[in-house]
Amino acid sequence: MAHTKSAKKRIRQNATRRLANRYYAKTMRNAVRKIRATKEKKSAVKDLPVVVSLIDKIAKRKQIHKNNASNLKSKLTKMVNSL
Repeated sequence: MAHTKSAKKRIRQNATRRLANRYYAKTMRNAVRKIRATKEKKSAVKDLPVVVSLIDKIAKRKQIHKNNASNLKSKLTKMVNSL
């Protein structure tokens, strides 16, 4: 258990940030799942920039590696173009 004032504050900050990070990561994963499940090109083309933006934000926060983000964006773009 933390004893110092700063250690207690650090625990509170970590808990808050953990929840925010989980939210962003889950939102991004759900968006990727949704665009992969879509069969209509029109809706996929409309949703792709939103999903790419989410992926970039997650990579910027260093929750996923930048190369992983790049690979995800590339695969999604190829999938949407092939519809």
